[in-house]
Amino acid sequence: MKFLDQAKIYIRSGAGGAGSVSFHREKHVEFGGPDGGNGGHGGDVWAEAVTNLNTLIDYRYQQHFRAKVGVHGMGRNRHGARGGDVTLKVPVGTQIYEEDNETLICDLTVEGERFLLAKGGNGGFGNAHFKTSTNQAPRNANPGQEADERTLWLRLKLIADAGIVGLPNAGKSTFLATVSAAKPKIADYPFTTLHPNLGVARIDARTLVIADIPGLIEGASEGVGIGDRFLGHVERTRVLLHLVSAQEDDVALAYRTVRTELEAYAEDLATKPQVLALSQTDSVDAETLAEKSAALKAEAKQKPLHLSSATHSGLDEVLRAMMEHIEEARAAEDPEEVDQRWQTSRLDTARGDDNLTND
Repeated sequence: MKFLDQAKIYIRSGAGGAGSVSFHREKHVEFGGPDGGNGGHGGDVWAEAVTNLNTLIDYRYQQHFRAKVGVHGMGRNRHGARGGDVTLKVPVGTQIYEEDNETLICDLTVEGERFLLAKGGNGGFGNAHFKTSTNQAPRNANPGQEADERTLWLRLKLIADAGIVGLPNAGKSTFLATVSAAKPKIADYPFTTLHPNLGVARIDARTLVIADIPGLIEGASEGVGIGDRFLGHVERTRVLLHLVSAQEDDVALAYRTVRTELEAYAEDLATKPQVLALSQTDSVDAETLAEKSAALKAEAKQKPLHLSSATHSGLDEVLRAMMEHIEEARAAEDPEEVDQRWQTSRLDTARGDDNLTND
């Protein structure tokens, strides 16, 4: 399945049905009176967050959504039927913006959460509604209200426990493929990862969802390379895993480059809890590794962990460090929200949903 995290759509609710002007005609009934029914309400357009989707690819093939119009009222006091609603199924974590792509309408972060995007028009009253003691035979009825139409932007921000950041070829995708069942594309050239990938990792009988995004380079916040478009997918994470390759000539510069782009994108992202690790440690000797570790510690003011996805060295230590931050964040959240996410995690585990990648 291809990954798409942004889509532009057009929606239109249903117009209300018109009321009817009718009079009762029946043999031996001298004064039948008005019996025009009301028009039906037009259908609404809703957005609903579901967990069995993790991409907006469906909205590449269909961009126009129209609810059904209400049925017109008829004689003999027959009211029109309500028009059918349209529900847009979107992944959990989807944000919906106005046409300017800047004004946020809603942020659907919980499974089953619904939001009314366009309300259908009310049905018009038939002439039976206007009958009064002084107006026994009204000959007027209301038309139905007009439909509401809008152009909207859907923007997906994946919901994961941890996000992996780093320069291209820092070993992010290899790490994800090693600790989970995800199968991201891996190669020895930059920007192998062109879209985010999700994987579920387990450590000490606990699970965490990890998001891997394309690598950042200097100037990414200004659109250089793939830019910072995908940084939104790690905004919701509780902890960042910052990987710096031991093959870098200047590990301090590599670290500083990524941190600068994170700060330029969003201050909240730059202040998230961080687990720092030197990756690909199997590719350098012990002396070089010690030198680079010391240089990285001096720059980051944090002791880096060492890991090698090729030899599986240090993987558990990194996962435990991330899990520690995740559990601290979960403990600080609302207990009901934590319980709901725990139940969802149990359901995913029961289904064997280890591979959440979008390839």
